[in-house]
Amino acid sequence: MRLRTEMPELKGATEWVNGEVDKEQLLGKPVLIHFWSVSCGLCKKSMPDVLKIRDEYKDKDLQVVGIHMPRSEKDTEIGPVKETIEKYEMTHPQAIDNQHSIVDAFENEFVPAYYLFDAEGQLRHRSAGEKALKMMEKPLHRVLGE
Repeated sequence: MRLRTEMPELKGATEWVNGEVDKEQLLGKPVLIHFWSVSCGLCKKSMPDVLKIRDEYKDKDLQVVGIHMPRSEKDTEIGPVKETIEKYEMTHPQAIDNQHSIVDAFENEFVPAYYLFDAEGQLRHRSAGEKALKMMEKPLHRVLGE
C-alpha cells in the first residue's frame, strides 16, 4: 500500500474476537492496524508495546485493530490464536484472517506489521519488523495532532 491510500475494507475474516469492526466505524478516528501471527516470536515480543500504545492514546481516540495473519497451515488453528489473544490481553478487535482476505487487501507480506491511518482514513505510515514501532512514533504523534 502506498502512503495516502484509503484504508481497505476489513472484510473476509474467518472470525472476529472482541467485536467486529468495519471501515465505516473507524472513519473519523486515527487507526492503527496491527498484523501479527501466532507463530511469530517477534510479534509476541512486541505485543506489550502495542498494548501500551493502545492504552496510552485511548483518550486521543486511537483505535487499534489486530489482524492475525497465518504463516503456515498450523497457524490457521483458531484455538491457539484465541489463547494468544487472551494471554496477551489483546482486548481490542482481532480479525482471524485465515484466507488472507484482509492481508491481501492491505498488500501485506510481513509480521509484525503496522499501518497507521489518520481520521480521514488515509494511510500515513506503514512499517514492519523489529524496529517498526519505533519508526512509527513520530507519524503517530502527527496523526494524533500532538
